[in-house]
Amino acid sequence: MPHRRPPIYLLDANVFMEAHRRYYAHDICPGFWECLVHYCRAARLMSIDRVRAEIADGDALSAWVKHAPGSLFVSSGEGPVVEAFREMMTWVQANEQFLPGAKAEFARGADGWLAAYAKVYGAVLVTHEVYSVGARRTVPLPNVCKQFGVSYQDTFKMLRGLEARFGWAAR
Repeated sequence: MPHRRPPIYLLDANVFMEAHRRYYAHDICPGFWECLVHYCRAARLMSIDRVRAEIADGDALSAWVKHAPGSLFVSSGEGPVVEAFREMMTWVQANEQFLPGAKAEFARGADGWLAAYAKVYGAVLVTHEVYSVGARRTVPLPNVCKQFGVSYQDTFKMLRGLEARFGWAAR
């Protein structure tokens, strides 16, 4: 039986932002952030340059990003990724379900680039967005993933897949 390669996880900006602002804040759960660095160095987890740009807003999260391994945010400008992004944008623009503002927002953000990168490299896209059959005001990332055969899941499923554990210590 052939050995299966473990998945490589590609993180959406909302994974970083939600963790930072809510349940895995740096002062409450530093282990989450150490876990990201560990699996980045093990080549199991990454994001893209466009996500880095979205989360560089001057708070504690952007300070963490500045000290994260350089390999955490990879370039989305490679030819095959650009071509996959074009395919996805053509589908989004032609899809009458989405309102013009939703299409424009999708074109400006990192989501399409994330989906394109995940498609080209076979990564599992990690996001907090959910699939929405009737979405009109947004283009949900999982809708694009489903259309183009890209695997996606949330942070918690990724952490279980990595078998991550965060301990508590009395002070």
